[in-house]
Amino acid sequence: QVQVVESGGGLVQAGGSLRLSCTASGLTFDDYAMGWFRQAPGKEREGVSCITWSGSSTAYADSVKGRFTISRDNAKKMAYLQMNSLKPEDTALYYCAAGSCYKELDQDDFSYWGQGTQVTVSS
Repeated sequence: QVQVVESGGGLVQAGGSLRLSCTASGLTFDDYAMGWFRQAPGKEREGVSCITWSGSSTAYADSVKGRFTISRDNAKKMAYLQMNSLKPEDTALYYCAAGSCYKELDQDDFSYWGQGTQVTVSS
């Protein structure tokens, strides 16, 4: 059974940083791209970033470019999202997912999902 688990969320002041972590089990980790998505209250889930299986290619939503960095460690079966210069509008439930990474950040390209970790940015 595939399990995707996120961690690292929390409450941070605007301008601060957080690093989200994601682990996936029950699948061959380096066969899959990994992605991060988020859903704010009252809004649809949106793509934030993704990284190919090798880590050689990444994609970012325009709203996070230059502030967020995605990475992965295949030996540890972990993916990460480093979030800097956080803004109140980054407040959301952040999901990690395994699938295929394209610049469109379409959630339909991802098959396996975690339950999410809450990020709250105070002003």
